[in-house]
This record gives sequence, C-alpha cells and structure tokens, in this order.
Amino acid sequence: MNNHYIDSIYYDLQLTSNIMKKLGEQVFEKLSLGITPLEHATLDTIFCNAGICQRDLAKLIFKDRANTGRILDSLEEKGFITRFIDVKNNRLVKKMGITEKGLLKLEEVNEKFEQLFQDLEKTVNKKEIEKTQKSLKKLRETLLEIVNMNI
Repeated sequence: MNNHYIDSIYYDLQLTSNIMKKLGEQVFEKLSLGITPLEHATLDTIFCNAGICQRDLAKLIFKDRANTGRILDSLEEKGFITRFIDVKNNRLVKKMGITEKGLLKLEEVNEKFEQLFQDLEKTVNKKEIEKTQKSLKKLRETLLEIVNMNI
C-alpha cells in the first residue's frame, strides 16, 4: 500500500488550517472590523489571561516574541490593550491588559462571528464540531510535548 502525503492527517490539518485562515481573513476584511484575525486571537487570549506577560502570551498564540511584540504594538496603538510593568519571580516583566475600547472591539467581533458559527452549524452539527475540537485539542497537547518551541 502506498502512503502518500496527501492521505496523511498532517495534510488534512494543514489544508484545513489554511482554509480557515483564508476564511478568517475574508470575513474580517468584508466586515471591515479594523482588526486582523491574529490581533483578534491575541486580544481574546489577553482577555482570558488578564495580566499575562509577553513570553507566556507568545506561547499561547504560538508566535515568537518578536512577532508577538509587533502584534502587541499594533493593539496598543489602536488603544485595545495597555502594557504595564510588574514583578514576577523578583524580575520586572511587561504585562498587558485589555482596555475598555479593547473590550468593546472584542464584543463587536465576537458578535459578528457568532453568526458565522451559527451558519456552520447548519451543515455540520454542533456535537460533531465539539467532538472535533476535543480531538484537535488532544492532538495539539500531544504535539506540544514533542515540538521544540524556543520562545
């Protein structure tokens, strides 16, 4: 039996990821949200992890610190986050929090995306989506144990 790359889970995940990324870009552009999909994911991550430092954020959004810094600069310029100095393990670290303007933007984007998710559930039932998410999370956690992420 021939095993081809295009028959692998890696290919299926990569292709699906690329399609989801493109869809996100198109939706954000069409809706003129004033924020990119990556900025939205970063803003949501900061919201869910108040007072997070840049290094920990980089790990959660799976970006190196330089790219994370550029995303944070953009969010800060737009007034969506604020950065502040705090002490962690007797060291000064930059942490960030979401501003009122950032909260409003996050709510606006999430509301608009809710309709997209509802449309998806018309063709793929909610239980199937939840099962897929659970499987992907398990796979991601397994892969994170073996991937070398120098952040």
